[in-house]
Amino acid sequence: MYEDYEALKIERRGKILVLTIDNPPMNAMTPALQADMSRIFADINGDSETAVVVLTGAGDKAFSAGGDVKAMAERIEQGAHDKWLQGITAGKRILYGLLALERPLITRINGHAMGLGSTLAVFGDFSFMVDGARIADTHVKVGLSAGDGGSLMWPLLIGFTRARRHLLTGRPMTGREAAECGLITQAVGSLDELDREVFGLAEELASGATLAINATKVSINLLLRRMLEGLVETHLGIETQTYLSKDHYEAASAFRDKRTPTFRGV
Repeated sequence: MYEDYEALKIERRGKILVLTIDNPPMNAMTPALQADMSRIFADINGDSETAVVVLTGAGDKAFSAGGDVKAMAERIEQGAHDKWLQGITAGKRILYGLLALERPLITRINGHAMGLGSTLAVFGDFSFMVDGARIADTHVKVGLSAGDGGSLMWPLLIGFTRARRHLLTGRPMTGREAAECGLITQAVGSLDELDREVFGLAEELASGATLAINATKVSINLLLRRMLEGLVETHLGIETQTYLSKDHYEAASAFRDKRTPTFRGV
């Protein structure tokens, strides 16, 4: 039932479905990946063979670096604002899909998780990350507000005080730091250990009382879904305002040109 997915690699391991963001080395999000991820979770809800979902990135460098910053600059120069709106629509569907997924979701954070990649990482029911990898919501670094889930989930997971420190600066933390403050479930020392923890838990869940497990997961997410539905339109609208700013173009073009951006607050 997953034959028409092109950018997202899908592998079945018994009752475990492994989704891989397959755009190495940094697994940046492309329009094709966004389109695939905006519908995959609804399809899984109709898949009676899947008991647990694992979401990871290809390779060992990055889980996902989020949006393609170079493409952001080109999009603005071309006046292709319709592509931004398409991305915003896809992003909203991804967030809804993540929280409406009825199966347990484990994020296998095999490397750096930045921007939207960090959101995907922390929206899992369980999240395992390599110690030395870094996670950050870097929206402000490219002149954007953290509108695609970070402003909702980070304060809920680590508290408003700590979340402000990271969301307003884009400052990263290591896997170990993320585990210690509760942003993720657990940090591990190697990719081998990552696989043992992730797939060990996945097998445990898949062999358990899946009806009860799924029902409990849905119950836990009911409050998050209501919160998301009440905030996501506003958060994405605010992000769109910053997308139209000169600071955003300055940040994106500076990244492309390998120079330090000069922000002017406009």
